[in-house]
Amino acid sequence: MPVYKAPVRDFQFILHEYLNLGQYKDVPGFADSGPELMTPVLEAAAQMCEEVLFPLNQKGDKEGLQYDNGKVIMPGGFKEAYEMYVEGGWPSFTCDPAYGGQGLPDVLNMPLMEMVCSANLSFGLTPGLSHGAYNAIMLHGSDALKKKYLPRMVSGHWSGVMCLTEPQAGTDLGLIRTKAEPQPDGSYAITGGKIFISSGEHDLTENIIHLILARLPGAPSGTKGISLFLAPKFLVNDDGSLGARNKLRCDALEHKMGIHASPTCVMNYDGATGWLVGAPNKGMKAMFTMMNAARLYVGVQGLGIAEVAYQNALAYARERLQSRAITGARFPDKPADPIIVHPDVRRMLLTQRAFTEGCRALALEMALKHDLAQRHPDPAVKQECDDFVQLLTPVVKSYLTDGGFEMASLTMQVYGGYGFIKEYGVEQYVRDARITMIYEGTNGIQALDLVGRKLPAGTGRYLRSFFHPVDAFIARHKGNPAMAEFTKPLYIHMGYLQKATMWIAMQGLANPDDAAGGAVEYQKLFAHVALAYVWARQAEVALRRMPEVRGQMSDSKLTPDIQHLTSEFYESKIQTARFYMQKILPNTISLLSSITSGSKSMMQAAL
Repeated sequence: MPVYKAPVRDFQFILHEYLNLGQYKDVPGFADSGPELMTPVLEAAAQMCEEVLFPLNQKGDKEGLQYDNGKVIMPGGFKEAYEMYVEGGWPSFTCDPAYGGQGLPDVLNMPLMEMVCSANLSFGLTPGLSHGAYNAIMLHGSDALKKKYLPRMVSGHWSGVMCLTEPQAGTDLGLIRTKAEPQPDGSYAITGGKIFISSGEHDLTENIIHLILARLPGAPSGTKGISLFLAPKFLVNDDGSLGARNKLRCDALEHKMGIHASPTCVMNYDGATGWLVGAPNKGMKAMFTMMNAARLYVGVQGLGIAEVAYQNALAYARERLQSRAITGARFPDKPADPIIVHPDVRRMLLTQRAFTEGCRALALEMALKHDLAQRHPDPAVKQECDDFVQLLTPVVKSYLTDGGFEMASLTMQVYGGYGFIKEYGVEQYVRDARITMIYEGTNGIQALDLVGRKLPAGTGRYLRSFFHPVDAFIARHKGNPAMAEFTKPLYIHMGYLQKATMWIAMQGLANPDDAAGGAVEYQKLFAHVALAYVWARQAEVALRRMPEVRGQMSDSKLTPDIQHLTSEFYESKIQTARFYMQKILPNTISLLSSITSGSKSMMQAAL
């Protein structure tokens, strides 16, 4: 049976030591972000995920969903778990207090999101999508729409979904055909069909708020003629009570490789009553304001799968006896050594640990930058943080989801043949992780966004939000011998990233196929260097904290085992940073070689 223990200690380290949230206590929303509040919150979230959501994960995968004449029934236990989620106030965590929210920053919500995705990704999709719909209405809806719909969405009693894709219009939303006809009362009649609508129909909430991309009569062609509309499953009366069923229906459920307990719906709208969100023909603008947060959330889905996969690989490697260590028996009293003694198994486990702990820090930093871009009183800080988010969003979405699938696959490899057997539970992680590389924009689309939009933006202004802090960090530690094993590789491979960036920029002007052909590899190279920067900084914190902690422990009443665990935590950070620099970061060399080879071999080949 799979296991899961929420990484609360690592969340504490990142929030309070690595990111040092205490320095932002004067920024709106951050006053209660200290460890005094967050430690019990993290522990409560961990308990819910470990004891309520995680036990339902395999059950939901096996049982799946029931479809009955337009109704979708969730697997047993899911409705009760969702009610507990709502009763705990988790949906309101980062929402506006004006509508019943707690007003906390997103960086404090990311640990919850990761834990939920580790424990039960299928469950996590519904509240995650609802939060995206909340953001869209909050940013673009009229006061009347906000007043009518947000309080029940914030409480979690209503959920929300985004309805974008059509059979002929996936990435190219300019091809959508769904229409919205104005009505005398100011509403719109929406007609058309959408596919791949996650949580478009279910029995977890009493109402589902659909945000639908559609065209007004006479709208311009392409993406310039798309508007966004709100259409509830049940119409809402002026007093907030539910009225008649709207003219929208789930006509089928998709049968999928993974996330079997998450309904992926074919939705049809037959003159459904809806209301315009934002300005006419500006639906794409409204959608893109959701995308950075949505793509970060999908990245965290990959991270969540990677974490639970790693925990199971580690537990299995410690217990599974097979062969002897090549340097001689480590456990001569046993019939064989545990496989954790074998170098290749250790390589896989350390790759997983370097990925999960590094990407967790990167994801939380992204969430912090997103918060500061919205909340910080200094316009210059807001701009710099927004630039960072714009630049790194495609990198984070792609790297964390590619990695989530890879780390799940590594767990199967550690298990060997048992990993391929359903009863052990780890093959589900491979299946569930695969979709994250596709939805909210495939990772290839993320790469095109990075090289086509983000690199040239503001004549390189976005790039400076990352390049300049890295250069400053390297310069600051130039004379620190303890940091040399981390800053020197960072300096070298940062040079490779700069070289690849220049090549993409110059060759992209001369031949767009060269830029597009190397985009995915460039995105990976960028991610490797970003994670090197994260690991160098984590190592710096650990090196600084270890002597402080030892001094504190020598005068404390902590028991020896607690002292050992505290010191071991920081030592593990240093060891993992060292592994990353020596064994993973060098991948940038081959990526740079492939990028600069150009596109001729792929574009001239006969297919």
